[in-house]
Amino acid sequence: MTEEPSMLPRLTLSRQIRDSLVSRIVSGQFRPGERLVETRLAATYGTSQAPVREALRELEVMRLVETQPRRGTFVRPFVHETLRESYVVRAALEETAVRLALLAGTVPVEALRSEVEAMVAAAAEGDGEASARASVSFHRHIVEAARNELLRLSWEGLQIEARTSVTMLATDVDLHDISRDHAELLAAIERGDLETACKHARDHQWHYADLPHDAHGRIRDTAAG
Repeated sequence: MTEEPSMLPRLTLSRQIRDSLVSRIVSGQFRPGERLVETRLAATYGTSQAPVREALRELEVMRLVETQPRRGTFVRPFVHETLRESYVVRAALEETAVRLALLAGTVPVEALRSEVEAMVAAAAEGDGEASARASVSFHRHIVEAARNELLRLSWEGLQIEARTSVTMLATDVDLHDISRDHAELLAAIERGDLETACKHARDHQWHYADLPHDAHGRIRDTAAG
């Protein structure tokens, strides 16, 4: 039986509880359809129900749990499948956004540079949340620069912030790799290298799709994490 988490420090307690619950859901310790009871979780983490309730609200925004009236909060089914599918769709949307923005000459290069600098700083500090925020902002700049409202709405509908947070919490992501990947995409954009930029945009997201093959059909030794 998996050992229950020990009592956590009170500083940013709801965020620590959230991160712990994300790990337990993604690892399968909490099964799809399982009910998460506030009082039991509060006892597990040695705290009141308030920070647990706040953590569960954040998990609902991330679409890892769902609250059913008069029944409680339950782990959503198909968490892994939904994450994989979202990255495949996101790859297609962002490749298209890069192509449209470059062809139109609307890419906000200075804003992208600023976000890459923020990711480099976040990697140096080991700040995953700051890295995630800068990454999402980087891609949002490109999506908005594409000037295609349906594309933008489709991208926003993937709940990018929430899914990025889940990925950062649930996988062993190297923050330096994140900043380097975005810097390479930016370099291709600055050169005006359309096809390379589109490839970077597509492959960057496909990496997180956790599939046995990459976007080009090549078999991977291990699925991306």
